[in-house]
Amino acid sequence: MRDPDKGLNWKDEELYWRDNYRTRPYAAITPDYNIWRGAYRYGFEAAKQYEGRPWDDIEPELAHGWSAYEHRGTSTWDQIKAAVRDAWDRVTGRRPVGTP
Repeated sequence: MRDPDKGLNWKDEELYWRDNYRTRPYAAITPDYNIWRGAYRYGFEAAKQYEGRPWDDIEPELAHGWSAYEHRGTSTWDQIKAAVRDAWDRVTGRRPVGTP
């Protein structure tokens, strides 16, 4: 668990995801971390940018913005949205990662 007095940073989040992404169901499809890295970063950045807003309100914006995101690679929104949501959930703490 993170110290609430420390600011969140991508470097720490990336270490978490690099160590844990294999436990996620979508990673079985493509087990290369580099495919998921951009999605985790996008979710991390979005959670900070849209702080206090619910996922269902901002998901359409994120879907639209994915095509212009510099770290997206070649993945489509449908391919990576679960990973974006995982990172969002981890940062916001609204829904523990891995729960329905």
